[in-house]
Amino acid sequence: MPSGGGTRALYTSCMYQMAPAMQKAVESLEKLGAARGGIRSKLAAVGAKTAGGLLLRPGKEELERAYKILRNIYEILRRSGVEFRLLDGEPYSGALLYELGFEEEFAEYAKEVYRYFKEKGVEEVITVDPHTHYVLEKIYPSYVEDFDLEVVSYLDLLDAGKVKVKTSGFTIHDSCLYARFLDKYQRIRQLLAPGNPTEDPYITGKETAGCCGGPVESIAPNLATKIAVDRAKRLSKLSDSVVVVCPICLVNLSKTNITKVYHMSEVLGF
Repeated sequence: MPSGGGTRALYTSCMYQMAPAMQKAVESLEKLGAARGGIRSKLAAVGAKTAGGLLLRPGKEELERAYKILRNIYEILRRSGVEFRLLDGEPYSGALLYELGFEEEFAEYAKEVYRYFKEKGVEEVITVDPHTHYVLEKIYPSYVEDFDLEVVSYLDLLDAGKVKVKTSGFTIHDSCLYARFLDKYQRIRQLLAPGNPTEDPYITGKETAGCCGGPVESIAPNLATKIAVDRAKRLSKLSDSVVVVCPICLVNLSKTNITKVYHMSEVLGF
């Protein structure tokens, strides 16, 4: 996928590539008795300071799936008539640094990322995951002086009238950030409506849906696993197939092996 011109850029922030790698590292360190303490925190710090580098490389199948998800997002955007460019050597956003309390490190890193975009002539960033979108839109302006990047989610750029859903009978697991803090709850359902998702106000409601367990994994990986299993069991009451919109949710629910978990870009088509 060659890069092109223009001031609008598609930004992956390396999140889809990092998520399975972080999970692999957590599992490995857990086996060594290092489950207590900020495992994901350490990974996030290392990943950010190396501009999105991976501490542990995920398996070939997981990595191929991550790239396929990104290619799918690229394709559905193009086929929706959205024009954008790709960037070489894009940095990680630093989202996990902020979420895990590394405020000073995040502040310095955010400035570096912003400088990167300005040097590339980028004025508008298309995000592909909730963590990156939230940190760029809601947090960067408080830490980066004169922050003026326009931040837009790929979800809002898709043509709902042209997009088709290739499967049906699934249920939806929402990203907490997308649903409750970024106002994407109805937009996701608008895009997935042709697949007739099975919903329940107590299981998939905007304010009542449960978490995948990912946020607590840095301090309590065993608890995170229990939360993921509980969430997957609740979703399985509605369907044996779940559609997610976040890379961390994808990894955490998939590892339970209770339901078949798809990313939204894997079920959308034209």
